[in-house]
Amino acid sequence: MIYNRVALIGLGLIAGSMAYAIKRANLAKEIVGTARSAETRDTVRRLGFCDRVTDTAAEAVKDADLVVLAVPVGAMAAIAKDIAPHLAPGATVTDVGSVKRDVINAVGPFLSDAVDFVPCHPIAGTEHSGPDSGFAELFENRWTILTPIASTTAEATQKLRALWEGMGANVDEMDPDHHDLVLAVTSHCPHLIAYTMVGVADDLQRVNDTEVIKYSAAGFRDFTRIAASDPTMWRDVFLSNKEATLEILGRFTEELFALQRAIRTGDGDHLFDYFTRTRAIRRGIVEAGQDTDAPDFGRGTKR
Repeated sequence: MIYNRVALIGLGLIAGSMAYAIKRANLAKEIVGTARSAETRDTVRRLGFCDRVTDTAAEAVKDADLVVLAVPVGAMAAIAKDIAPHLAPGATVTDVGSVKRDVINAVGPFLSDAVDFVPCHPIAGTEHSGPDSGFAELFENRWTILTPIASTTAEATQKLRALWEGMGANVDEMDPDHHDLVLAVTSHCPHLIAYTMVGVADDLQRVNDTEVIKYSAAGFRDFTRIAASDPTMWRDVFLSNKEATLEILGRFTEELFALQRAIRTGDGDHLFDYFTRTRAIRRGIVEAGQDTDAPDFGRGTKR
């Protein structure tokens, strides 16, 4: 057992999966949760993955030695301000946002020197959201990145690392700004491109909705899976990671123009070499255990 009391602020996919995984591995004595929506709180009471569900965040964090902010990035500052007076001395505060520098700037000013802040990002998820979408296996063999700040104690970081490893995750540490650049490449811009491609299909009047749905090949199907992700979360991600996202989108635009030129001029060698190089990235992801080479990437067997 690593923590006595864990408080989950926000009770969606990530927090729910954390609760199930913590209980499975007996990593905490008690899990207390809260959410802004009364409907969500009632759902979690019914599901039972929290030992207690409180109506306010201030109640939830009382005497907790770990507080997890599992809310959209844009809501982090308001939550931090709300809970700060109620945090126990020696507590650790962490988050699960996919942007780190903006979260640090939003949360850090409200926390006293008596608590540790260990920003965190579990790189795991599905296109589903809400309290009934969580499951204990979500983090298994997935990476969780910790981005401790200058004031974070080594003990607090090590305990949080042990928690994530206990939930089945691989854990790494990274500078917050570098994290935001890496995630702009691996997650944020791919989501934006997926949203754009699905939007193009929706706007293209010469291809009707029935045809888009009926004849969706694997590529477009994967785009729609990504584009089904929570719109509030992704709105906040792009607004919070603006600089890194715009940098990668600029690079993407340059690459896209080069491919347009190759197609227009019939430069098959350029296309073949480019696709060969990018295919190797896919092989690397499979070899690293971050996906499978099974048909349809094995998604038929995954939740």
